[in-house]
Amino acid sequence: MGEVLVDFIGHQTGVLINNTRDYHRYLGGSPANVAMNSARLGLKSVLVATVGEDGFGEYIFERLNEVGVNTNHIKTINNKPTSVIFVSKTDSTPDFIPFRKADSHILEGQISTDLLSKTNIYHTTCFALSKDPAQTTILKKAEEAFGLGCKLSIDVNYAKKLWQNQEEAIQVIKSYCKFNPLVKVSEDDMLRLFEKKMEHQDIFNFFHSEGVDTVCLTLGSKGVKLSQIGKDIVQLPAIKIDVVQDATGAGDAFWSGFLFAYIKEKPIEKCLEVALQLAALKLQNVGRLPDNINILSELL
Repeated sequence: MGEVLVDFIGHQTGVLINNTRDYHRYLGGSPANVAMNSARLGLKSVLVATVGEDGFGEYIFERLNEVGVNTNHIKTINNKPTSVIFVSKTDSTPDFIPFRKADSHILEGQISTDLLSKTNIYHTTCFALSKDPAQTTILKKAEEAFGLGCKLSIDVNYAKKLWQNQEEAIQVIKSYCKFNPLVKVSEDDMLRLFEKKMEHQDIFNFFHSEGVDTVCLTLGSKGVKLSQIGKDIVQLPAIKIDVVQDATGAGDAFWSGFLFAYIKEKPIEKCLEVALQLAALKLQNVGRLPDNINILSELL
């Protein structure tokens, strides 16, 4: 559940938006990326989102349908255009400017109890939770999903420019954590959320104290650390890459791989290995993952 939008990714590498001359269009939005990656890995993924009644909205439907994402729960509205984001092309966390319109207009009627009862993983993002009515809808349906025995998941991709204030963001994140989601967070996310560099253990403790059993902390080129309550921390190195083509969507690729292996009931270390493989594949490609990602299904 959450944002689907159009990303315009800068064509010049390693420059900020003020120095980017031209852009290439890609389908974007973290939940949309996860839905597409999951569908291409052979899972049945449903995206609950909202677009405008315009050319960008049509483009989004086309791209999602191409890879087999169920689009029956994506609403089209005629009074707001499809959301668009301009993104710098970089090998680290990109600079971006959001033009948000339709994406946050997710209403309760878009997701039924029947759909939730058939769902393994209910995934969303901090981006999606940053604005009403999506925020209210996602939290309410998260509680319903949790009650139906669904495993929740969240990418805590906090960005200050999307929220009214930091306190609201922390409260909303805590509200979602009550349902014991699988949490994916990066060092950059935490630096932005708490406005200070935190020790890894303090990051884990923050989420564990809010009711989260499993916290996955991505460390960029240094790999990943995962903490589970009552167990030793698992740490794995990143897969070495000679040339990073584009970091946009690498976190989504990582989490798609993790959730894919998790649904297949693999051990947590295996989930991390698959996640790192998918992230490495993404870093070597601009825009979407290459079409041969079904090879990962054979790695399990």
